[in-house]
Amino acid sequence: MSLRLHESCCFQCAEELAVDRGALAGVRLGQKPDSMIGQTRIGALAAFVEQLRDKQSPTNVAQVRQLSPFRYPGGKTWLVPEVRKWVTTPVRAPSVFVEPFAGGAMAGLTVAAESLADHVVLSELDDDVAAVWQTVFSGTDSDVRWLCERIVSFDVTLGNVREVLDGAPISCKSRAFRTIIKNRMQRGGILAAGAGLIKEGENGRGLLSRWYPETLVKRILALRSMRERVSFEHKDAFAVIEAYANDPDAVFFVDPPYTAGGKNAGKRLYTHNQIDHECLFALMASVRGAAMMTYDDVPEVRAMAERHGLRTALVPMKTTHHAVVQELLVLKP
Repeated sequence: MSLRLHESCCFQCAEELAVDRGALAGVRLGQKPDSMIGQTRIGALAAFVEQLRDKQSPTNVAQVRQLSPFRYPGGKTWLVPEVRKWVTTPVRAPSVFVEPFAGGAMAGLTVAAESLADHVVLSELDDDVAAVWQTVFSGTDSDVRWLCERIVSFDVTLGNVREVLDGAPISCKSRAFRTIIKNRMQRGGILAAGAGLIKEGENGRGLLSRWYPETLVKRILALRSMRERVSFEHKDAFAVIEAYANDPDAVFFVDPPYTAGGKNAGKRLYTHNQIDHECLFALMASVRGAAMMTYDDVPEVRAMAERHGLRTALVPMKTTHHAVVQELLVLKP
């Protein structure tokens, strides 16, 4: 999650100039200008929105391939089928899929696993979450082997869990291990300060309720095998978006903490939860590639989308309490 009050007074003007130059270059090279490609993308997005309107029931997440080692609050496993359809609608295959608020990164990991884009860029500001992704995608083979061995050999007792959580890791891999223990042992997978440990758990299993060491290791090794297709950046989300803003074939999946419109869920769930949503909308409206943002369906978000010329569509999801609610997608072709 990202903490930044972003200021870019000339960014949109620069982008408009870049678009004009790109269109002229395309004409000179005998290619379709960006305006023509843009019209095709608008049509494809309209068709995608119509598909969303036809969706009556939420995705059964049990039928979605689980790739992330995290059980992440606010994770987007339920949205994977829609992300897959959306990524494959552009005229050209995405050069890069950017997930700047990665968290559990289910969208980006799915795109990488299914080779839906040439490359995937994940970024996350949270130090603990970043340690896991840095170890998996940028660490040495011995780092990954150490992490997997620690997971498999860990004896889950209250004392051992407390010892790990109260420790002060001195390496990225040891911090990654502590993060996985915290994520699996704390209620709801919440990593923010103040989250308590699981007590009863599923079927009275307590701390063991969400501890599946062999499965975790299998997922980590599968992700490690994709490291040539995935880059992780421990950076502010705005900076990462700007780095790819001029690429017309980039696609952005933006899942910020839900704090717009007075919502408090993000404040409770994430360490970095304060962002300037208005600036985020302005930035996403200015990128040359396609973008999908996810938000609570509140009037303030719809108003921002309208101000910045972005489309909106609802998609059903099921909460942890099995209630069906409508999440809002904010879309740019």
